[in-house]
Amino acid sequence: MAYLKKLLLFFIIGLAIVSLISCENMPGGDARENPPDPDLRVKKNLEEGRGFRLDSAFKNNKGGDFMFASSNELWRASLDIIDFMPLSSVNYSGGIIVTDWYSDGKNLNESVKISIRFLSNEVRADALDIKIFYKKCNQMASCEVTQKKGSLLVELKREILSKATIYKKENKDKNFKEYKGSKKLSN
Repeated sequence: MAYLKKLLLFFIIGLAIVSLISCENMPGGDARENPPDPDLRVKKNLEEGRGFRLDSAFKNNKGGDFMFASSNELWRASLDIIDFMPLSSVNYSGGIIVTDWYSDGKNLNESVKISIRFLSNEVRADALDIKIFYKKCNQMASCEVTQKKGSLLVELKREILSKATIYKKENKDKNFKEYKGSKKLSN
């Protein structure tokens, strides 16, 4: 009997330790960003589209299996920025866009190819790994390919991030629904 009590005690202590450790990295725990009043937290979460609403729980407005690609702001912004270039390979699940060789028509011996790899879905500078390759061919059709970093790389990344920020804001505004819960929450 004493053995079972000890075993039960160790099990309870172990369960308590595991449950405390598993809560360590839970999102949304920053008190500076969340109101202390539970009703205000509910209002904020529902207005930002992070809550559960019964009025939309049974609606099936998903738009098919390919909705995920159009909801990723970085992906959409990247495709919009390089839409003038022919695409060689596009793989959303692999997180990469590769263009074909592109020449502006002024100098047919020089062309450019862009590779964009997505390291994260978050709109931030380190979420993109962009590589730009230049191909320069001489008269005998022998070509030299080099990877360059410079103003085009910086400008391309800046344009993608600024467009993705606009898409993210539009998406947040579109998903915003005013919370019409308790009467005491009026602004």
